[in-house]
Amino acid sequence: MDVLLHNASGPFEGLPRTAGWGYPEPYTRDLLISGLGILASGNQDLLFSLHRVLETLARNQSPRGQVPSVVHDPENRGASDTTPLFLLILGMYRRFTGNPAFLEEAGAKALQWMGYQSAEDRDLVVQQPTTDWRDEQWVLGHGLYVNALVHGYLNNLGLDDRAEALRVAVNREDGRGFVTHGQPTYALWFFKVLRNKRCDLLGNSLAILTGLTDLDRSRQMVAWIEAQCVEMRSKGELALELPPCLFPFVQPADPDWHARYGIYNLPGDYHNGGVWPFVCGFYIAALVAAGEQRLAEEKLQALTALVRPSRKIPRTHPGAFGFNEWFHAQDGTPAGEDWQTWSASMYIYAAACVEAGEALFFDGSTQMSPTIP
Repeated sequence: MDVLLHNASGPFEGLPRTAGWGYPEPYTRDLLISGLGILASGNQDLLFSLHRVLETLARNQSPRGQVPSVVHDPENRGASDTTPLFLLILGMYRRFTGNPAFLEEAGAKALQWMGYQSAEDRDLVVQQPTTDWRDEQWVLGHGLYVNALVHGYLNNLGLDDRAEALRVAVNREDGRGFVTHGQPTYALWFFKVLRNKRCDLLGNSLAILTGLTDLDRSRQMVAWIEAQCVEMRSKGELALELPPCLFPFVQPADPDWHARYGIYNLPGDYHNGGVWPFVCGFYIAALVAAGEQRLAEEKLQALTALVRPSRKIPRTHPGAFGFNEWFHAQDGTPAGEDWQTWSASMYIYAAACVEAGEALFFDGSTQMSPTIP
């Protein structure tokens, strides 16, 4: 809570900052994802900051309804996940506050934008490489993470028929869905005859949370992920008790390796298998949703240990938890910015889900906070 309250007001129009001392900018995806922990906290100051973020994003939509990549900058566009994240958190916030008409026009415009993000005028949406949260990772065509977000907002906005159509499309087994033969997790992405079978931890966690999977498949996913982590530890590829964001890692000899990865995205680093606390928060919530309560409690303890180390917390905060951005998979050392807003927020969300024994907000449940506008 100290981290989130510290970051709640930054130098750009007083909007929240993305990290405590680095990243002063109000990056849209970071702040919207942080909305989960803010809703779980119930803190009035943080809820008001989320309200401001949503209102500012609504004012800065493009004429066709796209939500910008930075909250205060309407000309900074191009992200494939900011608009579905806006709709997801907007739906949750409406239910939380009991105000179903909040930002009604902006929501309708965002739905219109998303309605045209299909390559075939069907249910699945497409994206360009490096346009979602992984700005150094190629996700081509139909990406699992973004389509899981779409399923989440359709559920939360009560668009049940469209949500069911998307669920059916995701689970097609004829090469035109995300089903990956030989493993229970979904493909990272596919487009026409191209397919990447690597495991996207965030995408698969959201698939569980949003109901793209049934309970049996969810548990198979969890068992497979945990078994793969055991194997990676035996090979020296993983030093932590939490899964990497992507595995197996992309290696220089692999066909999906890109030259920039040698600078920014080495195996086990950053988007190529780094361990991200915010992603692990989603994974813990997915464990709860899959009925794996004991495992969720164990992983929450591991996340508690993970968010302690820091790189450069100022001397004015001695002994503070670092809530760093990401960690090297092979040695578990922090590599990003400390006091990352979504790292702290998703820790709160994961803890709240473990404590409640349910994945909060994704089932469309209402938690009233009538004092919030």
